[in-house]
Amino acid sequence: MKASWEKIEKNVGVLEVEVGADRVADALDKAFKKVSAKVNVPGFRKGKVPRSIFEAKFGVESLYQDALDIILPEVYVQAIEEVKIEPVDRPEVDVEQFAKGQVLKFKAKVTVKPEVTLGDYKGVEVEAADEAVTDEEVNQELERLQQRHAELVVLEEGQAANGDVVVIDFEGFVDGEAFQGGKAEKYSLELGSNSFIPGFEDQLVGLAKGEEKDVEVTFPENYHSEDLKGKAAVFKVKIHDIKRKNLPALDDEFAKDVSEFDTLEEYKADLKKTLQDRKTQDAQVARETAVVAKVAANADVEIPVAMVEAELEVMVKEFERRLRSQGMTLEIYYQFSGQNEAVLKDQMREDAAKRVLNNLVLEAVAAAENITVTDEEVDAELEKYSQSFQKSAAELRELFASNGSLEGMTSDLVARKTVDFLLENSKNVSAAV
Repeated sequence: MKASWEKIEKNVGVLEVEVGADRVADALDKAFKKVSAKVNVPGFRKGKVPRSIFEAKFGVESLYQDALDIILPEVYVQAIEEVKIEPVDRPEVDVEQFAKGQVLKFKAKVTVKPEVTLGDYKGVEVEAADEAVTDEEVNQELERLQQRHAELVVLEEGQAANGDVVVIDFEGFVDGEAFQGGKAEKYSLELGSNSFIPGFEDQLVGLAKGEEKDVEVTFPENYHSEDLKGKAAVFKVKIHDIKRKNLPALDDEFAKDVSEFDTLEEYKADLKKTLQDRKTQDAQVARETAVVAKVAANADVEIPVAMVEAELEVMVKEFERRLRSQGMTLEIYYQFSGQNEAVLKDQMREDAAKRVLNNLVLEAVAAAENITVTDEEVDAELEKYSQSFQKSAAELRELFASNGSLEGMTSDLVARKTVDFLLENSKNVSAAV
């Protein structure tokens, strides 16, 4: 096999490949075995028709597409390894020659990982974050905990207000016709949570138990359902119950109920320590984010669209996993938020581009400074997972290597070490007052 590579644009080039006739013959043999097992030829069982009879009846050309499907992926992988390029998107393949007894010739237009020209990455200034915890922050945390432990009490009299949970029946209509997915019974909705279509919750404020109302709203232009985008709708709503939060008193009894402490003062002291640890950790993350952002801003790199699109797919899957951990699906999220996948990706696109840029820059710094990880460091990382997986580090190494996770873990470790390197070589500056 012969392979050559020539750049035609900054991140795009043409890969030319030539494969010997012997490999073409082998691919045709495999294609024949595959195809002959499915065709009916009178006088022969499936898979038993002689090659000469098959070709006389159907022509050898009938094997070409299957043979190409067999040979192209394997020779493409070998070719990119030979010319040492890193594709980031599917190639555009143009087969120039393929026939029985001839060599295979094809060209592939390939988008590759871009080259990064690093700017200054040592000595960049990073603002030091304020890590002090104030009494006001402790009190705010207490109030959040108070809200979380509030008891929902059914109101027999009175009107619904923001913060109340209303139990409702509703059915939606567009142009007088009910639409799919617009009906529910005994649905619990917290007013002010903004989980329904804009304007829906506001119109329930002031209603009493047993009241009914026609709620008039307009679906957003970016709503996920094509049939409902921008449409005016009427929801017939009935209030079954109104539940209001009964906040517990912030006293020693509250501290005993929600913690291991006997007094509120002891609990507040522990909360302050917890908040301090969180602030210190957040400050470290903020410094890491800032140093990477500054180093990335100093670099010169042109990011292929394909890399951003691939990162968007990863981010959507991550978002879906977070939703599932909260008991929600992506479809339900789209329904309540009035969005669809395209809108969600548009919202994530800028962050996806930043992720790609940061990863490319960290890889370039690691290469420039020869930052690597040892087997011992990988084993130490695997050891952290031993208990949850109930396997030894050696067993996890074998498992992760077999499913392709080990390479990603190693890359993550290198990236972490690179960020540590950048921080160690940065300059702390005080926050501007």
